[in-house]
Amino acid sequence: MLRHPDIDPVAVQLGPLAIHWYGLMYLAGFAAAWYIGKMRCRQPWSPLKEDQLEDLIFYGALGVILGGRFGYVVFYNFEQFLADPLWLFRIWEGGMAFHGGFLGVVLAIAIYAKRIDVSIYALWDFIAPLVPIGLGLGRIGNFIGQELWGRPTDSAIGMLFPRDPSQLPRHPSQLYQFALEGVLLFLIVFLYTRKQRPRLAPGALFVLCYGIFRFIVEFFREPDGHIGFDALGWVTRGQLLSLPMIAVGLGVLIYAYRRDRVQG
Repeated sequence: MLRHPDIDPVAVQLGPLAIHWYGLMYLAGFAAAWYIGKMRCRQPWSPLKEDQLEDLIFYGALGVILGGRFGYVVFYNFEQFLADPLWLFRIWEGGMAFHGGFLGVVLAIAIYAKRIDVSIYALWDFIAPLVPIGLGLGRIGNFIGQELWGRPTDSAIGMLFPRDPSQLPRHPSQLYQFALEGVLLFLIVFLYTRKQRPRLAPGALFVLCYGIFRFIVEFFREPDGHIGFDALGWVTRGQLLSLPMIAVGLGVLIYAYRRDRVQG
């Protein structure tokens, strides 16, 4: 049996100001996106110039934060929002959802693409390999904060989380998500985009792979206590939200290659 190292979720305390590891992971994710973006700007088929990258990261950050919060409220706690609409704006109380953040980034990228007169599809393909590292680091933040832990298990990789009232060994599902949504997804999309690919294909590959990885990890992750399972006694909210990503990602990927063959 493994034991969580019980790291203090507050990385730095400056008087009344507490800087949490989770926030630092977000900053590190944006920094990684900037660094990879700088490299991608040098590719001959890049739709973006280096001096436009900072604005792209800014728009993306807004999409992640606003969309992530809105998605958490709508997808996971809509009843609480109806009872207390101002809760939507109390971000400091916690609550972010990837699927909402994803939609927020799509909208933010669309707005920025229109502003600089660039194809939204080209811009989405550009940012596809910039995202996974931030996702992975966010899961490390979840692990340090002892949130979103996994289901109970009696396997050798079961981990005790000091802040878990049940004190049952659980899957360290945050680390599974770090490995799949962060490391593996980055390697797949980054290596794939080292060459020019059909328009829409890189973005579609990201959406498809994330949907598959998230669907798999949900089998090990503890469902939200106030939601439980949504269907069949085993389907979680995260899986339901990932199914459209799998379908759309696969469909667009097939379309991208068929269109490329016709045009080629």
